[in-house]
Amino acid sequence: MSEISKSDLPYLPHTEKDRQEMLQAIGVSNFEELVKHIPKEIRVKDLQLAPSLSEIEVREKISALAAKNTPASRQASFLGGGSYRRYTPAALESIVSRSEFATAYTPYQPEVSQGTLQTIYEFQTAICLLTGMDVANASLYDGPTACAEAALMSCRLTNRQNIYVANSLNPEYKKVTQTYAQSCGLNFKTLDTVEGFLSPKEIQIDDQAACVIVQYSNFFGILEDLEAIGKAVKAKGAMLVVLTEPISLGLLTPPGEFSADIVIGDAQPCGNFLSFGGPSAGYLACRKDYVRQLPGRICGMTVDSEGKRAYTLTLQTREQHIRRAKATSNICTNQALNALSMLVYLVLMGPIGLKQLSEISVRRAHYLKDELTKIPGVKLSFVRPFFNEFVIETTKPATLVLQQLQKKGVLGGIAISADYPQLEKAFLVSVTEMNSIADLQKYADALQQVMSDTQGDMLTPRSSKAATANLAK
Repeated sequence: MSEISKSDLPYLPHTEKDRQEMLQAIGVSNFEELVKHIPKEIRVKDLQLAPSLSEIEVREKISALAAKNTPASRQASFLGGGSYRRYTPAALESIVSRSEFATAYTPYQPEVSQGTLQTIYEFQTAICLLTGMDVANASLYDGPTACAEAALMSCRLTNRQNIYVANSLNPEYKKVTQTYAQSCGLNFKTLDTVEGFLSPKEIQIDDQAACVIVQYSNFFGILEDLEAIGKAVKAKGAMLVVLTEPISLGLLTPPGEFSADIVIGDAQPCGNFLSFGGPSAGYLACRKDYVRQLPGRICGMTVDSEGKRAYTLTLQTREQHIRRAKATSNICTNQALNALSMLVYLVLMGPIGLKQLSEISVRRAHYLKDELTKIPGVKLSFVRPFFNEFVIETTKPATLVLQQLQKKGVLGGIAISADYPQLEKAFLVSVTEMNSIADLQKYADALQQVMSDTQGDMLTPRSSKAATANLAK
């Protein structure tokens, strides 16, 4: 202990000598040199701890710093675009916090892992029931990687090289899929969605099209016409890949009842917290004919030597099973705990609960749309049927409007101009069951005040108690 100075404890377990050896190993002489590429104006300035602070004092200091952050749960949040604030039942937290489930990995020893394997099997079953498909895998990292894997899967099945993606697909999914495609020497192409949705007339694909990937409802919240899209895609011999939002499938017709070949999505809305963007789990379901090209793991049900029901991994064509380049995927794990959260959520909600939840989200979203578009200078960007998300445009830049709304305690939505430059003054608004009637009115009043301030008109905030009476039922 003689070489440990007073300044080394209790915040860092390393001695000064340890730190110097690490700095030397990476080729820098001091810590400042290590972080010099980070602009000083964006570095954390408050996290300076005196060497003499006790553990209690350190906790108080860190807690005070953390209190500066205002989570979505303490604001009227209308953020969406792939990650949603939805209610997580208390029973779910109790179940998934059990130590038996505390893993993100799939067990390889079925004789000692029947419980976990059964939950995976039930997850696959729930996904099939939800999407209307025949078979599902044991989950993937998240929705975007599931999208990329579905694209690669379609290329293997069709022996074609061109991947077509609707421009109305979530930008994060597009970027991940494009990265995968480029790495595999495949062609990534985008289909225009001028009016916010993929029109069958805009599906200009060639004879080398492996698939067309479309979102239902799409990134702008619009409900795509899967039946018409499917016919146009199949006419070229390509596969239809559909990205879904799982909660919406409690109300919408599942893609499997149309002509979807592969259905993908993200488990986040179902029992998984926002958690600063992760972790989550992706799901991928397909027709039975395609099961041998399904990436990742699949859990099957069989009987053991005594004739008792048993669960085990099956059809494992993966890289750690010595297939290497011939493996269907290099996904190295599934998200078992997050997938379990989705399973428990779906079981607790049931078909009726999911339908009711979807109806609440839709009803409140359409009510909010009506209230916002009554405000001078605000309009709906795309006049099309939508689920629980919609895009509005204002006469001012979206970033400015959203900043002013945040000052009033409203997270008004997501500016989308970074991915859609033509929509500089537009932003995506999402509504879930967590947005109370009071939240909807707070948003409408706050936006009216913001528009009034920016236009120089002093308007009186509206009262709509009568209009919200039906929503409160």
